[in-house]
Amino acid sequence: MSVSSEIEEGTRLMPRFDSAGTLPCITVDAETGEVLMFAYMNQEALDRTIQTGRATYYSRSRKKLWVKGEESGFVQHVRELRVDCDQDCVLIKVSVEGGASCHVGYRSCFFRRLKPGSSGELEFTESKKVFDPEKVYPRSS
Repeated sequence: MSVSSEIEEGTRLMPRFDSAGTLPCITVDAETGEVLMFAYMNQEALDRTIQTGRATYYSRSRKKLWVKGEESGFVQHVRELRVDCDQDCVLIKVSVEGGASCHVGYRSCFFRRLKPGSSGELEFTESKKVFDPEKVYPRSS
């Protein structure tokens, strides 16, 4: 089997990271299928996610790993990890302790949508925050 065939149809995990050493990760609720967030993983984040069963991402802006829930307590427990056909994107199905994945307090980072009929106005799809981010992430003075 060629390398291309092995990547596309084989049974070995062979992630194809981009030139920055990352790959996109879509995170969904394991029960409902709702998209909770989008982030990136590098090799270390992917390895730790697999080893620990806790969603671990790579922050491109901070240039460091972060375990979801490390500060907030809203830990994402990985129930399933999938790759797309050419292994350059990961999808993880998670259960979330505390029920929130967004750092601004909502269940999902995708809490707004384009208002039907509008070309630029957003409307909320979630009516209430799960937590108060000011209490969970106190700002240092």
